Amino acid sequence: MPDPAHLLRDWIATYHTPTTSVAHLLCDRHDPNTTATTEIGPTLEPTTLTFEQLTQRSTTLAAGLATLGITPGDHIATLIPKGIDLTITALATWRLGATLVPLLTSLAPHAITQRLTDSGARLVICQDEYRNKLDPGPHHTTPPTWHIATTGTHPLRPNDHTLTTLTTHNHPTPPTPPTTGDTTLALVYVSNLIGPPRGARVPVRALAAMHAYHHFGLGVTDDDTYWNTADPGSAYGLYHGLISPLLAGHNSLALRAGFFDPELTLDVLGLHQVTNFTSDPTTYRTLRAATKTLPPDIIVQRLTSTGEPLNPDVIAWANDMFGTPIHDHYGQTELGWCAGAPHHPDLPAHTTPPPPGAIGPALPGWDIQALDPIDDQPAPPGVYGRIAINHPTSPLDWFDGYHGYDNTIDIRHTPDHTHHLTGDTGIIDRQGNIHFSTRDDGTIITRSYRIGPNEVETVLATHPAVDQVGVYPIPDPIAGHLVGARIVLDPTHTETPHLADELRDWVSTHFAPHAAPHTIDFVDELPRTASGKMRRSHLR
Repeated sequence: MPDPAHLLRDWIATYHTPTTSVAHLLCDRHDPNTTATTEIGPTLEPTTLTFEQLTQRSTTLAAGLATLGITPGDHIATLIPKGIDLTITALATWRLGATLVPLLTSLAPHAITQRLTDSGARLVICQDEYRNKLDPGPHHTTPPTWHIATTGTHPLRPNDHTLTTLTTHNHPTPPTPPTTGDTTLALVYVSNLIGPPRGARVPVRALAAMHAYHHFGLGVTDDDTYWNTADPGSAYGLYHGLISPLLAGHNSLALRAGFFDPELTLDVLGLHQVTNFTSDPTTYRTLRAATKTLPPDIIVQRLTSTGEPLNPDVIAWANDMFGTPIHDHYGQTELGWCAGAPHHPDLPAHTTPPPPGAIGPALPGWDIQALDPIDDQPAPPGVYGRIAINHPTSPLDWFDGYHGYDNTIDIRHTPDHTHHLTGDTGIIDRQGNIHFSTRDDGTIITRSYRIGPNEVETVLATHPAVDQVGVYPIPDPIAGHLVGARIVLDPTHTETPHLADELRDWVSTHFAPHAAPHTIDFVDELPRTASGKMRRSHLR
């Protein structure tokens, strides 16, 4: 294998130039006859898209989008599940020098509108079945300023456009504008403890970090059949379900099923001979609960989990069931994926499994340290601290802030170092393995979704029965955590089981089903400090 430092320098130089063409890097430079992506339908039938077809169809769509006035720097949002339509739409967006704003299709209209408004989206492209989420309603405080296009063949509304209409006319091909490494490639929304979700700016130069993780972390090779189950509306699904396979010229699978089914997952693994599989802890925990024996046609060789630390017993189960361990990896929307036991066979950490409870070391291109909570100096091995990226010695560290915010990166400066805090805490042992403890920012991770308690509290507070509310995580053996809520009722309402169900539905329809509280307790008061601040640690 070429020296990792040499590969990193090549990728950084390639993806951070004054004349970068994202469409060239992800598509046009590859063998036109190679498969770019394979979409698998609910009955497991595959539909493939070659790089030549991706070039043609995304160029045609880009020409159609240009007729709507889309220009470099504009924001295009998507409400499209993983698969061929999303891949073509993303490439068409980047051919115009525009910014992709991928949205989870599970979001409720209010949450979608909030993100569209914050991002300043010029256009929303959605699958037909999600079009009604964009209809005017009480969630629109001001008239929408965006165009709408659907993936169907006929407009669903008089003022809508369709991708079919945009691509059937002989529109002139727009010139591909050059972009720099600092041009914004995507805005990916992330929940936080206080306030609304924020759009993390992903610059073009972040492609180097994505390619490095695909190569070193996931260890995907030209001979692999690669499947990432993450939703492309999330960072992991976008970065490593859509982007990094295209960068490397690798085919990736995209299952178009609207639900998770362990039997369907096993069917895909076997029927399509998946060799490299990456998913979230909930998927592995569910597979363990539902699987007694493994079908003989499954030949997976590399398993990866990300989203939250995976329990050692699940890792041991996978080793017994698949004959290979799950490699637990760590990353964030704002970082990409930067730590964990690598799958690349030539890296030393590949042959030395991390000890139980550890996630593994920093991957090539990253220097991760634990900082003393008092003086921000690197803590000695085995001493608890705040997990941080040492920026000057992490050439792949790309994050520079959120859309619409100034000075939003949590940076610590000392005479010798500049550190980017991750919001996580833990220790780093003498071998460099990272042992995570807790999230500093209080976000809840459930079924791989990251939820800000404040978002759920804000939605619940709009219900007329709710006077005060506090949201907290509940440990769960399958989901990792569930959402719990303690509610002080308005004096005009009375506690009933029906009201609890109504409040769950309220969150589902006004935010997202995955954020609906599993447990709702009606209480007389919330735990607070003497100054009136809610004590979240006492909610549970």
